[in-house]
Order: sequence, then C-alpha cells, then structure tokens
Amino acid sequence: MAEQHDPSGYWKANLRLLAGLLVVWFLVSYGCGVLFVDVLNRVRIPGTGFPLGFWFAQQGSIYVFVTLIFVYVWRMNRLDERFGVAEDSES
Repeated sequence: MAEQHDPSGYWKANLRLLAGLLVVWFLVSYGCGVLFVDVLNRVRIPGTGFPLGFWFAQQGSIYVFVTLIFVYVWRMNRLDERFGVAEDSES
C-alpha cells in the first residue's frame, strides 16, 4: 500500500468529484424529472412519440445514474494514481 503524500488534498479532490456528480444527479433526477418536465415534454423522441420529460422521468435518469457510477470509478482511479494510493501501484 502506497503512502498518502497529501491526505487533505486527496480528500478535497474526492469531495469536489462527489459534489460535481451529485449536482448532475440532482439536475437529471429532480430537474428533468420534476421541475423542467413541462418544457421537456414539448420535445418528442423520434420514432416513439414519447415526450422527452416522460422519458427522463422513467428511463433517462436511470441511464444517467449508471453512467455516473462508471464516471466515478474512472475518475477515482485517476485520482488514486495521482495521489499514489492506487490499489495496483507498486510500493
């Protein structure tokens, strides 16, 4: 296990990443599914005819949530490497 060179910097970067992902999560789930649904419903999804607001409330937010998980893993691996705490790094 590698020694953490800057634990406070690592923690701040981690919190910044989490805050950004939570903002996206909030905007998609609450914003697109509740607040902006009337505006989004004016747009229809080609080929299906479903309103975009309905799609975000039912399916789109799930796709975004799964994407956020992969983004989090990818960014945390990069953050771990930058601070020398990666699981597969040499001691």
